[in-house]
Amino acid sequence: MDKNTHWFKDAVFYEVYVRAYQDSNGDGHGDLLGLVEKLDYLQDLGVDCLWLMPIFPSPLLDDGYDVADFRGIHPDFGNLDDFKLLIAEAHKRSIRIITDMVMNHTSDQHPWFQEARKDKNSRYRDYYVWSDTDEKFSEARIIFLDTEKSNWTWDDQAQQFYWHRFYSSQPDLNYDNPEVQQEMLDIMKFWLDMGIDGFRVDAIPYLYEREGTNGENLPETHEYLKQVRAFFDQHAPEGILLSEANQWPEDVRAYFGDGDEMHMAFHFPVMPRIFMALKRQDGTPIRQILERTPPIPMNNQWCTFLRNHDELTLEMVTEEERHWMWEQYAPELRMRLNLGIRRRLAPLLGNNKAKILLANSLLFTLPGSPILYYGDEIGMGDNIWLDDRNGVRTPMQWEDSPNAGFSAAQQTYAPVIAEPPFSYQSVNVASQQADPNSLYHHIKSMIANRKNERVFGWGELVWAQNDRPEQVLAYYRQFADELVLIVNNLSEAAQTTRIELVEGMLTPALIDLLTQQTCTPTSGFVELTLPPYSYLWLKPVQPG
Repeated sequence: MDKNTHWFKDAVFYEVYVRAYQDSNGDGHGDLLGLVEKLDYLQDLGVDCLWLMPIFPSPLLDDGYDVADFRGIHPDFGNLDDFKLLIAEAHKRSIRIITDMVMNHTSDQHPWFQEARKDKNSRYRDYYVWSDTDEKFSEARIIFLDTEKSNWTWDDQAQQFYWHRFYSSQPDLNYDNPEVQQEMLDIMKFWLDMGIDGFRVDAIPYLYEREGTNGENLPETHEYLKQVRAFFDQHAPEGILLSEANQWPEDVRAYFGDGDEMHMAFHFPVMPRIFMALKRQDGTPIRQILERTPPIPMNNQWCTFLRNHDELTLEMVTEEERHWMWEQYAPELRMRLNLGIRRRLAPLLGNNKAKILLANSLLFTLPGSPILYYGDEIGMGDNIWLDDRNGVRTPMQWEDSPNAGFSAAQQTYAPVIAEPPFSYQSVNVASQQADPNSLYHHIKSMIANRKNERVFGWGELVWAQNDRPEQVLAYYRQFADELVLIVNNLSEAAQTTRIELVEGMLTPALIDLLTQQTCTPTSGFVELTLPPYSYLWLKPVQPG
């Protein structure tokens, strides 16, 4: 692997649900050795870093985010030797690996909690947050509104209430306890010593509780994260911390600190606004949220995504926008969950290939490093009849053989999607690899072109002046003397637009990086006729 402490700024990430990817031993569950078998596919697609959802031992009441042992591997997925092999084989292919680090809470089955509830005098009692009343911290919102009525749950054995920001089976850790702080650093070191390249840190805003606050983004959280980062810089200078803070941009900005907290943070509010813009055929929501986004230090990076393993979250929109999004994208109640929508990318966009590609054009060209969710590169569907968020976590569709080539088992952990138009017989990797005009090949081309241009990872965004500012979202990505002009037609109708060119674009021709077609500017402008839902990545062609 190249020595490069800023590799993440240019990287394309890929989120893998190990259980869903490839089953190597025929037990119906994807596993680490199955993922090893598919590394060549991921390398060929152009992926730089895999983010693995939790693989720790767990009762799986929250798909592994309820951790029962931070230093092991769930037997469904394999063992520590399998994990070491995965890291070695991935690194051979210049692919890095990060995993989920669930810092905020454990499972109630974790030995720490079992000891804590047994004995008030146990050292582990103070690993969690307890109270004789359920009225403390009353200003903290309930996140899982569909299932939880309170952030406190009574424990008969302990004879006290314990605090949890998520499911009641996930008691929150007490970060006012220095032992808890140290435990987390020790756990991170355990995995870093194994060769892992970093962590996606789950639910980071909620580490501390303070009366009279909403219990989010507290100063104490940032003080602790600075300690974590200093530890990282010492033990893993090339490792990264990716923050999951579903907050407004100005609140997330704080998680970068002065370049001394998280390396990366998800830009949650951009995501729903991409869907808003596509439905309204108007780029204003994207423009507004990016204009509201503060600058970040040069050694940091945003992380962007269209979909992931959770619901399409609508926490960072107004109530009016949330209800509009539900009406537009989740007309059936079954499609809604908590404050979001449990659907995959292709069904959300009506299985319209042009729209799916346009959404990906935005993903790959807006500021930040993009994350692809497994299966979205082929336009997989979902199963809204499965519980919770399991409908977007179905087996990967490799080919049109039984179980989509995912597993030889009689029964898989979840049914493979068999209903048209997303059935594995018609939507699978093999058929798309054989079709040069498939979604897969278009996305592979976007990844390759993105990686050739430093403007995408390092450059700033400058809006391009054009006479169709709502329907045509046009912007420059600029780094040093490099420039690319991105033009996205968000409309279902063809648009002719005249775009004002900045100085570096005033060359005899502009070339589209994706198709190699050229267009000719005239007197400081370029005039373009864009088919519905189309996009151009234009670069100046230098004379000679």
